[in-house]
Amino acid sequence: MDADFPRLDEHLAGADLDGYLVDADGADSTQRYLSGFDAPDPFTTVYTPETTAILVSALEFGRAKAESRADEVSRLADYDYRSLAAEHGGSVAKARVVSAWLDDLGVASVATPDRFPLGPADRLRERGLAVEPDADDVVTRIRARKRPEEQTHVREAQRANEAAMRAAEALLEEAEVVDADAVATGGDDAGEVLSHDGAILTSERVKTGIETTLLEHGYGLDETIVACGVDAADPHDRGSGPLRPDRPIIVDIFPRSKTSGYHADMTRTFVVGDPDPTVREWFEHTRDALEAALDVIDPGVTGAAVHDAACDVYEDAGLPTLRSDPTTETGFIHSTGHGVGLDVHELPQVAPDGGELRPGHVVTVEPGLYDPAVGGVRIEDLILVTDDGYENLTDYAIDLQV
Repeated sequence: MDADFPRLDEHLAGADLDGYLVDADGADSTQRYLSGFDAPDPFTTVYTPETTAILVSALEFGRAKAESRADEVSRLADYDYRSLAAEHGGSVAKARVVSAWLDDLGVASVATPDRFPLGPADRLRERGLAVEPDADDVVTRIRARKRPEEQTHVREAQRANEAAMRAAEALLEEAEVVDADAVATGGDDAGEVLSHDGAILTSERVKTGIETTLLEHGYGLDETIVACGVDAADPHDRGSGPLRPDRPIIVDIFPRSKTSGYHADMTRTFVVGDPDPTVREWFEHTRDALEAALDVIDPGVTGAAVHDAACDVYEDAGLPTLRSDPTTETGFIHSTGHGVGLDVHELPQVAPDGGELRPGHVVTVEPGLYDPAVGGVRIEDLILVTDDGYENLTDYAIDLQV
């Protein structure tokens, strides 16, 4: 993946530093972005305006040369790591190797991510390297604006996401409503539950359908949300147990590509049966809040203004928001959205303190309402900010009843 970092070059020049140093595995988004390489164990990358170089173990050397975006790839063995480790221990040996490697590259001073490991930083300083933590997190801000290739990765992730959502909705659509006693449901509330292929349909079963579909498309996720009833009243409750008719079921899927590392994010709320009038009303208000927020999106508009547009809809309907009541535990109790890319939650923020949106930003817009007495409703689309407005990357219907 080609990259151009004029803002990073300006940052380094302004701080009078030679390079930007990362010590992390490939799951770290800054590491992945700068190196273009994914490895399960930590490795070292340094970016300078002239070159990008990485230092890896012998195990990863061949793959790093073939897959990374680095101009130079070196091995620990090139700097006699084994002998140094036998004499000084692994941590000191690694610092000696990194120090010598940077010296060969002409790098005497570096910025690092603010969360750079403390031990390696101290040991490099002991060897005379100037190490300055980057409190502004410049690389995170740079990668917030997606290049065309990155936009393609997000689009592809969203198509896989939609396939997974269709699999979840199909399970709900095919479900039957059955009576179940407390033993079968695992709780005191017997009543009616959803059944699929003769077995009680649970949150876990729907999650399996989602994850299986994603795997078939080359995507995965650590967790997803299928939350019904009271579970849906907590925005981040993953959901568990039997799914029930006539109650809102929030399905929130945020997959990551196993190849590119890029995410998508989407939420829909479904009801099998007849929604409570309050749930139906909440759904309409939430759809209106989504549309109002989308109407505001334009380059130069702040994420705070987009958030305000969603809050306006809810407050005009007499519903609480954190803007109107910072202590409320019901109503609209989270921000309107966030950036999506190599991290599922990254810059920019669509929130009270959200800054200006720029072309290339990919953000979610996800208003919602929550109350344990009712459940929860959330609708989430994935949006690309363009030169003249926005493009909705989500191609999935917004319907409450299955």
